[in-house]
Amino acid sequence: MSRATTTLPGDPPGGRRAVAVWSIGVAVYFVAVIFRTSLGVAGLDAADRFHVNASALSTFSILQLLVYAGMQIPVGLLVDRLGTKKVLCLGAVLFTAGQLGFAFSPSYGTALASRALLGCGDAMTFISVLRLGTRWFPARRGPFVAQLAGLVGMAGNLVSTLVLARLLHGLGWTPAFAGSALAGAVVLVLTLLFLKDHPEGHEPEPFPHQGAAYVRRQIAEAWREPGTRLGMWVHFTTQFPAMVFLLLWGLPFLVQAQGLSRAGAGELLTLVVLSNMVIGLVYGQVVARHHAARLPLALGTVAATAVMWALTLAWPGAHAPMALLVVLCVVLGACGPASMLGFDFARPANPPERQGTASGITNMGGFIASMTTLFAVGVLLDATGDNYSVAFCAVFVLQALGLTQILRLRTRAARRERERLVASRVETVHVPAA
Repeated sequence: MSRATTTLPGDPPGGRRAVAVWSIGVAVYFVAVIFRTSLGVAGLDAADRFHVNASALSTFSILQLLVYAGMQIPVGLLVDRLGTKKVLCLGAVLFTAGQLGFAFSPSYGTALASRALLGCGDAMTFISVLRLGTRWFPARRGPFVAQLAGLVGMAGNLVSTLVLARLLHGLGWTPAFAGSALAGAVVLVLTLLFLKDHPEGHEPEPFPHQGAAYVRRQIAEAWREPGTRLGMWVHFTTQFPAMVFLLLWGLPFLVQAQGLSRAGAGELLTLVVLSNMVIGLVYGQVVARHHAARLPLALGTVAATAVMWALTLAWPGAHAPMALLVVLCVVLGACGPASMLGFDFARPANPPERQGTASGITNMGGFIASMTTLFAVGVLLDATGDNYSVAFCAVFVLQALGLTQILRLRTRAARRERERLVASRVETVHVPAA
């Protein structure tokens, strides 16, 4: 007879040291989210400053997300190859330069270039934080740690909504954006001085890198796993409704289509963020205890989001009632935590040396959907004379596409995950009975 140990060989111990190091990485992500979402509270100001229409305004966020999405696989490869600290430092340099450039941009073109630079740096943060969590915490804590990272990111969104918005309207464009760029310099210094890629005694095994062949192999092997593809489509389908709302179109929709004041609209945007933070903690704990809850939570979030958007857009009066808008914003708050479930499908489908690449593929999903929807809403607004009810119907099209792919892949991914689980149990160290 034999008795299996409950801890996998090489599993990191976690503890206070892990929390301290991980917190530095999360702080970098926190600042990146502040910079990423800063345009969400400055959309109308940007339209006035650069004299642009809805389509041109959406180009700011589209370009930023295009760069972000396009960088996900390269960043995943960089994290697998160079480690977390180097990639986070590079990201902090780039997104700080982008925010500073946006503060002083004299024209629409230079502002676009600044947002692209910001998107490039932002792209290097979240995957690095996910990798940091897997290196410092036991695998069983993975879902909760990932949800907690997403929660801290939403706290950055809250800073944009509450603090940066007030600075913008109190101090003006340049002082607000330039002042916020100082936060990037602070987290860069903290990362350089205190962050470590992994705890002592838990160095990853050396993995040979063979140039282009290595890149092709990493991408191909990660993509071959149904869990990676399922994770990407879960991320694609769940994240974008809230991202589009918070990143750009929420404030104009609430002010121009629903007749709210900027203050009232800002309170509803804040509600989305607060809802995200609360639901993120709940989802993280549920999935950590009940792994099978991943897909029901994701599909339930998609369904609830579709229903609330349908009710809001189809409301017969001139404006939807405040109670309906409140419920819509609470439901949108679940989109971020639901998108994090995508990583819980990709993580067990890939070995440690491929985690960065798999996370990059997964993370592309939601940002591709967000970029597409941002563009579609801007075009439809210009084509329909600012008819938000028509423009936001783009949400349903992308949800239908993503839902189709999730349902197609779910069985294969579940079967493959069971096979890997059985294989890992066979390889687990057995201690002979006395």
